[in-house]
Amino acid sequence: MIKIGLDIMGGDRAPEEMIEGALLALKEYDIELYAFGDENLIKQRIPDAVVVSSFDDLMMDSKPMEVLRKKNSSMHLGLQYLREGKIDAFVSAGGTGPLFLGATSIVGKIEGIERPALAVPVPSTNGFTVLIDNGANVSVRAKHLLDFAIMGIAYAKVLGRENPKVGLLNVGEEEIKGTDLVKEAYALLKEKLGGEFYGNVEGRDINTGVVDVVVTDGFTGNIAMKTMEGVGKLVSESLKKSIKSSGFLAMLGALLMKKAFDKFKKLLDPSEYGGAFILGVNGVVVKAHGNSDRVAIKNAVRVAINGAKMKLVDLIRGEIQ
Repeated sequence: MIKIGLDIMGGDRAPEEMIEGALLALKEYDIELYAFGDENLIKQRIPDAVVVSSFDDLMMDSKPMEVLRKKNSSMHLGLQYLREGKIDAFVSAGGTGPLFLGATSIVGKIEGIERPALAVPVPSTNGFTVLIDNGANVSVRAKHLLDFAIMGIAYAKVLGRENPKVGLLNVGEEEIKGTDLVKEAYALLKEKLGGEFYGNVEGRDINTGVVDVVVTDGFTGNIAMKTMEGVGKLVSESLKKSIKSSGFLAMLGALLMKKAFDKFKKLLDPSEYGGAFILGVNGVVVKAHGNSDRVAIKNAVRVAINGAKMKLVDLIRGEIQ
């Protein structure tokens, strides 16, 4: 049975939504859940979980170094358990900075990877596009973008793509476009990846299925990700208002198409992503959105289960070699 660790004390809605998400996950998935946090609370609310008691937990605005100083926090203990092999994956909705530093320092990096990154599959016309990085590394070097591409290829293969194509996010498709960093990265990806490198792609290409993996720095990737979430809300709300203002026949048509609309809404719902893998560390670490509700936490657990089952870390090592 797969052992999943969950940070009960991390996140804007902790601990309530983390607890409810844990209960949903236990009901749906065949796992052994390790819950890190307030011992009395967890024993009372999640009796089927293995409880790892913590205190002196991290706040959402804690500085990254706090995860190393507060060794009895739920996040530090969870990462320590992962490093020691006591659990197969760890999920946290806590601060990105502490979790990223904790994952790289406590769990450790895969040999050959200088800078781990956050990766998430976003909706596209051909199913999904892996966006990497989407928030961990604000500034990068060309070598880091090559690492991201290699890890993104491995992740896309795990998700079912046989020959993933990689695109470098830029302001235009031409090789001469972009900053000096992007131009340097273009030459490096072209040299090292060969036919797996498609070339430059623009923001509109992320969701159109032009490539399977889109590589960028964490600053740009996070903006792209949040923009997609905002557009999804805009489309959903605008559609509702248009239907309501268009009279009885429109309402009747919407009722007949309810299943299709529900499916479309689910596609655009950020909570369905569950979370992003921190790729490049020696263990399966999933970063859930800080504002995650119980459904998002349940889905983050699902993402962690898949990463453990697919042996994602071993596949990345293989791609590096």
